[in-house]
Amino acid sequence: MECPHLGSSVCIAPDSAKFPQGSPSSWCCSVCRSNKSPWVCLTCSSVHCGRYVNGHAKKHYEDAQIPMTNHKKTEKQEKVQHTVCMDCSSYSTYCYRCDDFVVNDTKLGLVQKVREHLQNLENSAFTSDRHRKRKLLENSSLNSKLLKVNGSTTALCATGLRNLGNTCFMNAILQSLSNIQQFCCYFKELPAVELRNGKTAGRRTYHTRSQGDNNVSLVEEFRKTLCALWQGSQTAFSPESLFYVVWKIMPNFRGYQQQDAHEFMRYLLDHLHLELQGGFNGVSRSVILQENSSLSASNKCCINGASTVVTAIFGGILQNEVNCLICGTESRKFDPFLDLSLDIPSQFRNKRTKNQESGPMCTLRDCLRSFTDLEELDETELYMCHKCKKKQKSTKKFWIQKLPKVLCLHLKRFHWTAYLRNKVDTYVEFPLRGLDMKCYLLEPENSGPESCLYDLVAVVVHHGSGVGSGHYTAYAAHEGRWFHFNDSTVTLTDEETVVKAKAYILFYVERQAKSGSDKL
Repeated sequence: MECPHLGSSVCIAPDSAKFPQGSPSSWCCSVCRSNKSPWVCLTCSSVHCGRYVNGHAKKHYEDAQIPMTNHKKTEKQEKVQHTVCMDCSSYSTYCYRCDDFVVNDTKLGLVQKVREHLQNLENSAFTSDRHRKRKLLENSSLNSKLLKVNGSTTALCATGLRNLGNTCFMNAILQSLSNIQQFCCYFKELPAVELRNGKTAGRRTYHTRSQGDNNVSLVEEFRKTLCALWQGSQTAFSPESLFYVVWKIMPNFRGYQQQDAHEFMRYLLDHLHLELQGGFNGVSRSVILQENSSLSASNKCCINGASTVVTAIFGGILQNEVNCLICGTESRKFDPFLDLSLDIPSQFRNKRTKNQESGPMCTLRDCLRSFTDLEELDETELYMCHKCKKKQKSTKKFWIQKLPKVLCLHLKRFHWTAYLRNKVDTYVEFPLRGLDMKCYLLEPENSGPESCLYDLVAVVVHHGSGVGSGHYTAYAAHEGRWFHFNDSTVTLTDEETVVKAKAYILFYVERQAKSGSDKL
């Protein structure tokens, strides 16, 4: 957004000697000494941690406003406001008064000059420490990423994703998908794209921003990103090549404004599906899919043409049943789906936290029941009855005809009022294990006792008040441990923290082995 407060808030010299020593991405908060998510104030150059660590950067802004509200403002206080700060890792700029990320600059271009100075400091620190780091990695490659888990020492192999400017919506989805093993492994096992023209014929090459538009491949950049996320790198991976391709083929996501993570996930899966339907290095990708024995034909669901790994894993089928209330005529239609969007029932929308006492707790079962219960269509949705030959009042009901291998559930937290898109901040209780979908099936008697049970693998969470603002993070399970992915920061967490999250998107994986876990 265009921020009107830059002129009064950006006061530090671009090459200020007040900056701390070392690389900006590892600067420590001046209050709690945490080096996670450091932000530098563009008024006084002080460094504090972000709101998703201990929130001292925001408190610094709030404390600076107290003299302005309790005392008569001086000319200096009117000019100096401490409202704008810069992320020391992604170099994105944020204004606390606007409560949004900033895309404009001062007349003298001070924001860009500070950004370039921080980048130079980062590069300089990296160069000076290069030999020391190399020696450290050679001597003990795992020591820097070792954590104590249940008394034993284990390696933290997860890698974060750099925020390229309000790209947390993309990062949360990518981290979630990277922890869906069957889906992730398929892409990681694909060979790199070969360009078959000119001097590059027959060589294994990679797409970059410098190459022509005709060469961009979403599948290739998605594959490279997935390969980078679990290699144990200490440095966050920058998905700029993937983001460049997203800009090229998904115009809705051009720019640096905040986007809806669910909308991005749908666009991403749809475009991956379309590209996978084409050829790959002279071999049809449908052939590659058929060669994967774990993705048998019985598990495929075709959407817009031939089946791909996208539809084989996320694809399910709904039966839409409509009954005319006048003549009783029944109409049935089968619709493929990649995810289910669930309303949060209106009676629960005032309950914001898990521990709030007023009223019953909203559960995922309540949202699923609301989706599949018989519903009478209102006057704006009259059904065209072929027997009555006119629009009539009717009822509608959804059944799940086929469950997918990975069940993606989207909780509809954003809804339109007269002019605004508001957020439903209700806490929805969800199970970590044993989500039983049998009662929502069209023919439950044809399913086995374990075939309808799902275990949670990832959760996307939206922090903030609106779809055009706020921040996205993700929780995901990997080899029995839960991780919290907050852009470039990855931390080990526990199940108690995960279940308290206000989920926006839930990814459940079909259970393969019998377990004694409780059902939902």
